[in-house]
Order: sequence, then C-alpha cells, then structure tokens
Amino acid sequence: MKRHLLLATLTTACLAPLAQADITRVGFATEPYPPFATPDATGAPHGWEVDITRAICAAAELECEIVTTAWDGLIPELTADRIDIIAASLSITERRRQTIAFSDKYYQTPAVLVGAQGIDLAPTAEGVAGRTIGVQSASIHQAYVLEHFPEATVREYQTQDEAHQDLFAGRIDATLADRLVLEDFLASREGQMCCELKGEVAHDDATLGEGIGFGLRQEDEALREALNAAIAEVRADGTYAAITERYFDFDIYGAPVE
Repeated sequence: MKRHLLLATLTTACLAPLAQADITRVGFATEPYPPFATPDATGAPHGWEVDITRAICAAAELECEIVTTAWDGLIPELTADRIDIIAASLSITERRRQTIAFSDKYYQTPAVLVGAQGIDLAPTAEGVAGRTIGVQSASIHQAYVLEHFPEATVREYQTQDEAHQDLFAGRIDATLADRLVLEDFLASREGQMCCELKGEVAHDDATLGEGIGFGLRQEDEALREALNAAIAEVRADGTYAAITERYFDFDIYGAPVE
C-alpha cells in the first residue's frame, strides 16, 4: 500500500468560524447514524464512514479535522465556510447540486420500507395508502415519500432513531430509510419485537440520488479533484475493501460508475 508523507488526522472539535489554513474541516452530523457514524460518550463519531473518510483524507494527503453539527445544518455550515467537506451519507441529487458540489460517490445502498409486524404494507404508493410513515427531516427519504407516496401521512423526525422509537411504540406504521440503517434497527431487541422488512422501493435518481458523495463548495474544484483521485486510489489498493469487511459482509459501493 502506498505510504503518504502526510497522514490524515481526524479529531473531534466544536464548530468554529476560523480554522488553520492547512486544516481541512470535515463535517459529520451529531445525530447517530449507525453503522456509518455514531457518537461516543465524548461526542466523537465512530463507524464505517469515519474510517473511510480517514483513509480518503490520507490518500489525498489532507490533514482533516472532524467537526459536528446537526444534520440539517451541514449544508449551511459548508456554504458559510465553517466546514470544508460534508461526510455524512449525503446523497448526490440535482436539487442539492444547485447549492453545493459533490465528489464522486463512495457508496450506494438502497432505500427500504420497514413496518410493524402483522400489518399489510408494501413499498408502493398503493401499499402505503392511508398509512403513517416516519422519515428523517431534510433527508432523501422524506423527499421520496412526499413524491411517490401521496396518499400516506408523513411524520418528520430530527433523527432516524426517533422514527425507530415511534415505530416500536406503534405511533407510526412504517419508516423509510437506508437499507443498512434499518437492518441495524431490525437486529436490535426492539426491532425484532415489533417490526419487519416490507421491501425495497423502486429507485428514483431525482429523489434518492446517484449515490453518496462528499459535499463541497462549488468553487473548491481542486479539493474535489483530490478527493475523487483518493476515492479511486482506496478502491484500487484494497483499503476500501479492508475497511468495509470490518463492518459488512458485502461491498456497499454499489453498481460501478458508468
């Protein structure tokens, strides 16, 4: 594996308007999103996405520092120059491209519907008509439900964990989210007691996006090129696979880019 003169260092810091010029500030959400990024007792995030970001920073020879903020504040923090990169499972969509730029994708997993056991639900407009579906606010899954499930009632949550709690309590009928996040919930004690997988929704690039990429300011072309080269490098040299196999038993990169 190629050795780099400058290794990336990821440390947790509070948001601040100023940072040293040679530090690349990488924004993660404060909300837990297992197994991608979950904060420990100190607030420092850990998980697959943190490890992959660390490896990509190293490959790009960037000295990276983690800063955390609420999910729906990440794009405003980026455009206000308080962070330089968003690394928080941000889907690449045309709507977001109107405000920010993206790196190449670094993973892509499907959206699935999970609902209460014993009730008739399907991941289609007809299959959820009249039902209440919980989604994380400002997420692609919220956009999908609003676009494709017009006869369902949508309930928004600040975090996906809150949707899980209400699903377990019977206050909603289902939730739509990333497959891996919901598989993690279904494996929990509460998930096993209450819920089951109802199926994968039909993919729609306009709402669900073209994969997960790093969010960047539109003018930061050099940084985008550095990240794209680093993503390709960690994919080619085995680093990506080595990190992924610590968390998953399949390659979550998804279909190759055409």
